[in-house]
Amino acid sequence: MQQRVEQLRALVEAYLAELALTPELGTLEPAVRHALGGKRIRPVLCLATGDAIGARVEDLLPAAAAVELVHSFSLVHDDLPALDDDRERRGAPSVWAHYGEATAILAGDALVAEAFRLALTYPTPAVARELVDATLAMIGGQQMDLEGGAPLDRLHSLKTGALFSASVMCGLWAAEVPSSQHGPWRAFAGELGLLFQIVDDVLDGDGYVLDVGEDAARRLADEAAERAHARLAEIDADTVVLEEIVGALAVRST
Repeated sequence: MQQRVEQLRALVEAYLAELALTPELGTLEPAVRHALGGKRIRPVLCLATGDAIGARVEDLLPAAAAVELVHSFSLVHDDLPALDDDRERRGAPSVWAHYGEATAILAGDALVAEAFRLALTYPTPAVARELVDATLAMIGGQQMDLEGGAPLDRLHSLKTGALFSASVMCGLWAAEVPSSQHGPWRAFAGELGLLFQIVDDVLDGDGYVLDVGEDAARRLADEAAERAHARLAEIDADTVVLEEIVGALAVRST
């Protein structure tokens, strides 16, 4: 099944590489494309969701790319000196460090606008609505983080969990799955987002590790993975690839 995950990732990479950005971006385009690195976890999750229910994954690529563009927008803005002040991202200069702060702000704005343009190519507005809700949650979570003192589970559900949920749900909306069937999928997405964040904190020695200690954080991650697998078992679909994704996120080391 890892082979299928890699096939989905290759589809995302090819789509993003060939993505025609709006001409109005002009000389801003290199900065926008500079931001589009990463492991493609979220867009692959979107495609794998559609794949599980028998949808044609090529039809879900705009939704998957939109999710990835929103993720990239959030990282570009998070790296800015006014927020996390990170000069490096994925072993290379962050967008602001390479192109300047003003250009980085505009590149982030362009990424989120391009994401909504892609989401709105579907007959239903539900894909865009899902993505808008997740984006607003991420922004609210970032402000909550700046203010400090927020409960960790609430903070991470906004900053991380919202876009993981959108990754799954945008795939369902794009495939025109009725909302009456969404409940188990949302439950799964919530557990997956929590799993990702806890493992991230273990790797960084932050968040849950500071709150409960590394051993307890690892136990929380294992429990979240178990619940994610249990939620998948409740869904009437071919979830083998999604189970592979859960397993990989639980043991990731980077």
